[in-house]
Amino acid sequence: MVGAVTLNHEGVVATLTLTNPDKLNAVDKPMWHDLIGHLAALEADESIRVVVIRGAGGRSFSPGADISEFASERDSPEQGAAYGVLMDKGLDGLRRLRHPVIAAINGPCCGIGLALALACDLRICTDNSRFGVPVSRLGISMALPELKLVHDIAGGPAAMEILLEGRVFDAAEAKDKRLVHRVVSNDDFEKDIVATCDRIAAGAPLAATLHKRFVHRLSDPAPLTEAEIAECYECFGTEDFREGYRAFLDKRKPVFKGR
Repeated sequence: MVGAVTLNHEGVVATLTLTNPDKLNAVDKPMWHDLIGHLAALEADESIRVVVIRGAGGRSFSPGADISEFASERDSPEQGAAYGVLMDKGLDGLRRLRHPVIAAINGPCCGIGLALALACDLRICTDNSRFGVPVSRLGISMALPELKLVHDIAGGPAAMEILLEGRVFDAAEAKDKRLVHRVVSNDDFEKDIVATCDRIAAGAPLAATLHKRFVHRLSDPAPLTEAEIAECYECFGTEDFREGYRAFLDKRKPVFKGR
């Protein structure tokens, strides 16, 4: 059976679920196509305030790629490069999605599964989660676009350790390496994900989109342009800005519309 990525909505929260139950949600080619299609739909959906990506079954986020595909889909440099283009499109779409994205990690999160999590804005994991990039045991390297996610978040020395040793390590070490933002107990995990979604959804969606864009931009050492700096102040001309400060003065909760 092939895997799938499903999309569900509950109010302003959308959930992407990695589903490949016989393989702990290992990611196969159909799942990349599903993900890319769902991301296009989410980008156009103005009703969404936050997106959660998680693994089905509650036991695993994703241990990595579906290795059973390698003989048919990645058995030459040309096939590997073509498959890499597909993966990079999914990862880049996840990273650039205008809505904030939370990776809800429970269990194994390794290889390309880790890259998927690192393409998200926030990463919250259970204390029994496991992390690593043991691809050297398969005789391959992590491709540069995925490796850049590890490098940019964990830093060069940590990326070197992760890749050369190929160890699978625990949640505490993952947090120490800055791969996750929070580690919570398994019992508190779902409650923490809901609370995080609520906090994000309470803010203005335009502000969230701008903050994502600005944080990504600041990773580029190129000097900020006058146009980029000016964009920071365009929010003062929005309906959400007027609603926000008026609600504060009126001592009520703001109702943001994304305009």
